[in-house]
Amino acid sequence: MRPRNLIENADLKPLSTMATPATARYLLNASTPGEACSALAWASEDGIPVQVVGSGSNLVFCEDFPGLILHMALPGRRWEAVAGDEATIVLAAGENWHQSVLYAAGAGYRGIENLALIPGTAGAAPVQNIGAYGVELSDSFVSLLAWDRKHGQQVTLDRAACRFGYRDSLFKCEPERYLILEIRLRLSRTRPYVLGYGELGQWFDGNSPQSPLDVAEAVMAVRRRKLPDPAQLPNTGSFFKNPVVSQAHWEELKGRWPEMVAYPADDGVKLAAGWLIDQCGWKGYRNRTVGVHHRQALVLVNHSGGTGQDILELARRIRDDVMGRYGVLLEMEPGAVPGDCGLNQP
Repeated sequence: MRPRNLIENADLKPLSTMATPATARYLLNASTPGEACSALAWASEDGIPVQVVGSGSNLVFCEDFPGLILHMALPGRRWEAVAGDEATIVLAAGENWHQSVLYAAGAGYRGIENLALIPGTAGAAPVQNIGAYGVELSDSFVSLLAWDRKHGQQVTLDRAACRFGYRDSLFKCEPERYLILEIRLRLSRTRPYVLGYGELGQWFDGNSPQSPLDVAEAVMAVRRRKLPDPAQLPNTGSFFKNPVVSQAHWEELKGRWPEMVAYPADDGVKLAAGWLIDQCGWKGYRNRTVGVHHRQALVLVNHSGGTGQDILELARRIRDDVMGRYGVLLEMEPGAVPGDCGLNQP
């Protein structure tokens, strides 16, 4: 059955923090799991392609979308399994992520305070396995409830089933199968703070925070100092992942560029993509419509009515420049709709 609250020829610009112009054949703002699942069933019956969207903070609309944009606006948060120093927070897919972090930190629970001010919704957080300042979502993740579109049923997926990696998960490998409805995170009042990563460690300078809210506020201050507010200057945050190279490749690079920034990684050495881009001279670059932020080379911005294709073309030029100089392939972090236009291919 065709959903009653379906919007036709919908403007997608407000649904992406990059604010690139595009329209969708259909848009549905789902505020309940039933609305979302019914819309998926209708689209499947009619052979209509579907793109799920939260706040659009990790998407670039490159062209008009010929199908259904399913905007997950499911509200709700609650505590469960409260025992001793620990508690599980349950967040519906449409809950604002940053506000949820502040809510948990304000209640005295630790675990996600380093992830403050990351734009997006709770339902989108597992897809990217969001992370910042030495902490990833998977560190606190317990499970999630999702609609399995392949089998037409609700499923609960635990941490192992979600196959989390660096900015990666099961949901990026099977992007059209699961619709995340809510997530569960296990937090603690006594978990050690993670303060040793970059500028956050410098902020506290060996001092101990009084509360997780202190850490969240420090993260917010550090992020605001170098990252633009999407509401003021459209962007999707970090546009490229920090690439991981083999130990042998790292030793070769280090021999040629001793000042290169890098960090240990489970399967090699993680390079700082921002440093690579900066060294290639892109920080602060601007053309007529789009550019690279002047304080953070990882952030591509839409200065003046740029299209998704404008953003991707700039990203290609940066990627090719870094590859030519360092032999390192940068991978795009946000998704492009429809498709990544080959940007993540060598």
